[in-house]
Amino acid sequence: MEHLINPNVKDIQLSGIRKFFNMVSEYENVISLTIGQPDFPTPEHVKQAGIKAIQDNFTNYTHNAGFPELREAVSQFVKTKYELNYDPANEIIVTIGASQAIDCAFRTILDQGSEVILPGPVYPGYEPIIKLCGATPVHVDTRANDFKLTADLIKSHLTTKTRCIVLPYPSNPTGVTLSKEELEEIASLVKDKELFILSDEIYSELVFANQHHSIASLPGMREKTIVINGLSKSHSMTGWRVGFLMAPANIAQHLLKVHQYNVSCATTISQKAAHKALTNGIDDAIEMCKQYQERMEYVYNRLLHMGIETIKPTGAFYFFPSIKKFGLTSFDFALQMVKEARVAVVPGDAFSEFGEGYVRLSYAYSMDVLKEALDRMETFISRLND
Repeated sequence: MEHLINPNVKDIQLSGIRKFFNMVSEYENVISLTIGQPDFPTPEHVKQAGIKAIQDNFTNYTHNAGFPELREAVSQFVKTKYELNYDPANEIIVTIGASQAIDCAFRTILDQGSEVILPGPVYPGYEPIIKLCGATPVHVDTRANDFKLTADLIKSHLTTKTRCIVLPYPSNPTGVTLSKEELEEIASLVKDKELFILSDEIYSELVFANQHHSIASLPGMREKTIVINGLSKSHSMTGWRVGFLMAPANIAQHLLKVHQYNVSCATTISQKAAHKALTNGIDDAIEMCKQYQERMEYVYNRLLHMGIETIKPTGAFYFFPSIKKFGLTSFDFALQMVKEARVAVVPGDAFSEFGEGYVRLSYAYSMDVLKEALDRMETFISRLND
């Protein structure tokens, strides 16, 4: 019966991140720096809000877009933090994590033959959905541009088929961000073009050097931008599965149809917890971000000491160091390090062909774990250098 399966589904692959994570689970005593999941517990007051929702029997369907008080809290949060203005009544949809928001967005705006511009390397969750929509992902090589998808690179890849440009910043896997000036240059390039911007801002609260800026806040860009955010990274709520999809009302009305027939509504208990996170916990991410920055500085100095070339992250919680000097593919390097040093990172080719020659290292782990992992890694690297 497999011959009856949708060819678009048969052609896509499981996430390279998860495939490697599952592979290394077969080895004992491995320190895994593979998964991008905060190691902090969900804040206590957020957990209590979820518990109270159960006790209060808040377990029925909500409005498809999420219960009104939560959408109001989302609206206020993004206005306070990022100068974004979205009407909670008809421009905000609460989704089951940012992943479902991405799925809803692409299925709403893409059709057969559409092209989507993506930075390469990039998080692997976009390409499969684009292909399922019958559209074509167009990866732009950003390696010589500090991993930034800037206006000049976009311009050279625009065609009459370009339907969407994805701006996933702060970036997974590279940790880079775009400045306001860089966003303004992109806005100037595309403001008069009939295309969408998908701005994935799930790491927006984890920015170190400067304030996060959303391209949707720039003149003329709100009308063509779909903004995705959520609480997985900012409030350590990965398993609660709460994301936000924001767009002008004329676009959001169509996004809501896809969302409605996909999941009806986000989990009600998680919605109550999310409301607490966005109100009482509006600044919960500040302390986490501070600790991520301390870890980032530590890992950065350790990698430099090992002689490994890497760009210093300005957000999220990843490094994407080059391992080209060792003459191994990213997969072979990562597998050999698991076998010999019992440290796991993600092969760079999981993030498109432009990730080959790099590995992704997550520092969303305690300093004790990072120290031991980097000690093992340093020993491994010294053997490779011999």
